[in-house]
Amino acid sequence: MIPQTTTVKTKQNWQHSLANAINSADQLLALLGLSGQLSAIDKEKIRQFPVRVPHSYIKKMRYGDVTDPLLRQVFPLIDESYEVAGYHSDPVGDHLAVKSPGILQKYQGRALLLMTGACAIHCRYCFRRHFPYSESNPLARQWQQSLDVLKADTSITEVILSGGDPLSLNDEKLSRAIADLNNIPHLKRLRIHTRLPVVLPERITDSLLACLENTHLKVVMVIHANHANEIDDEAAQVLNALRQSGVQLLNQTVLLKGINDTVDILTDLSERLNEVDVQPYYLHLLDKVAGAHHFDVEEKLAVNLIEKLRKQLPGYLVPRLVRELQGEASKTVIS
Repeated sequence: MIPQTTTVKTKQNWQHSLANAINSADQLLALLGLSGQLSAIDKEKIRQFPVRVPHSYIKKMRYGDVTDPLLRQVFPLIDESYEVAGYHSDPVGDHLAVKSPGILQKYQGRALLLMTGACAIHCRYCFRRHFPYSESNPLARQWQQSLDVLKADTSITEVILSGGDPLSLNDEKLSRAIADLNNIPHLKRLRIHTRLPVVLPERITDSLLACLENTHLKVVMVIHANHANEIDDEAAQVLNALRQSGVQLLNQTVLLKGINDTVDILTDLSERLNEVDVQPYYLHLLDKVAGAHHFDVEEKLAVNLIEKLRKQLPGYLVPRLVRELQGEASKTVIS
């Protein structure tokens, strides 16, 4: 771990932490004692998808370890600059799923709201790294239009808040949005896809918890952890607070070459999730987004990993191996 002085972070300063996230590949390496030991893409390509890593995530990385699995998720390796056939800007068909500005609908009964393009962290395998968020932000210009679309379609029983990361929005904006959704009679569930409980635990404030408690909708939060090292004591505490507030917690993981593509690592992750009462949900095969080919794991190897996991873990700790394919009526279960 990185040598550091002891500081006390409060839940009130998450926006300060977010504003002071590291945005330089060189600075990230310097903090870890790794200056000059990894080659990054050129600055022009980095500007297209900038480096962004909060200190709360960096402190979980192993100091002086160029192979650290958390570092490798966020460092812009030169591999990103290679153009590889089959990897493109819209790997899961988001553009074709736009129902109205800011709303995607791919599956029956569910609608996804792109609440913001902002994230606390820029994962280099992000399948929406090329998405034109400026054209699809319902809170910016089309919120009432989005509400009207949801109200008009009584088949929609679940709304998914996504982005970007919806918890990048402040509590006031989230509270107003959830209050509006609460008034749509046919909605039953509110699902939130977020990485912040793991990446920026101080984001889980008392006012956010109160907001999630004060809705009749069933609140499901899908967090995103790829490695057991991401779930430290601070993350465990806020996950417990969410659970105590009645939030159902699931985890989705992306299978990433050189990061979590071994049975032991996946076993440790499932065991750690179980310790903090988060249900392993999906293990995603990589969405083939341009710039992320070096993370891809062959499907045959992935199936083999799941088969070995089933021999080591009880069934409820084995995530479903899935791939998202454009135009399909659901995630495609591989194993």
